[in-house]
This record gives sequence, C-alpha cells and structure tokens, in this order.
Amino acid sequence: MYIPKKYGQSKVDKCPFCQKQATAMNSQKVPVCQLHKEEMLDNLRCACGSPLETLHGKFGTFFSCMKCGNMNLKKVLEFNAVTPKMQNKNFSQRNEKIESKKETTVRSDDPRYFD
Repeated sequence: MYIPKKYGQSKVDKCPFCQKQATAMNSQKVPVCQLHKEEMLDNLRCACGSPLETLHGKFGTFFSCMKCGNMNLKKVLEFNAVTPKMQNKNFSQRNEKIESKKETTVRSDDPRYFD
C-alpha cells in the first residue's frame, strides 16, 4: 500500500545532543536545537579509530574518514557518545523561574479583586 509523504515530514533533523527537533545550525553547519547552538562536535572517531572530518554538502552534514570513506551523521553518532560540554545557564534559570511561580485563583467576590 502506497502512502504519500506529507509536506514537512520527509526530513526532520534531530539535535545530536538532546534528540529534539533541530531548528538552527552551529558553526560546523550541523543541525542543532536552539539550546545547543554554541556546542561543537569534537573528537569524533570512525569505527576504525581514525579521526573524522566534518563536511557539509547538498544533503546535509556528513563525515569523511581517510580509510573508510564518507559516512552520514546518523552512522557517526552510533559510534560516538555525544554529550554537551556546557550547561546552558539561561535554560536552567528559566526552569527555576517557572517552578517558582504559583497559581492564584481570584473570584469576583474576593475583596482583592477590586483593589
């Protein structure tokens, strides 16, 4: 049974650090989310142990190994465990503000309502 593709669902990039939908590019031209825009993918190694070179082409980011050839981002992330190096301060401050807010219910017969 043939199911046609819907607009916007054919290619959805994911952030390599948190697996959320990628909406920005970092300086290496790797698709990342807004929280990890300043993060870099460093010290990535191939399965053979040689270092990988980050390249950007027509179909997105890919990596080149001198021994094995070109590999896509998904395959490289299977070999390497990627963790963010910096903890985003703005994100943690925003979560603290949200947690500190309390909900108050004001009714029309409340005297504070008319102040």
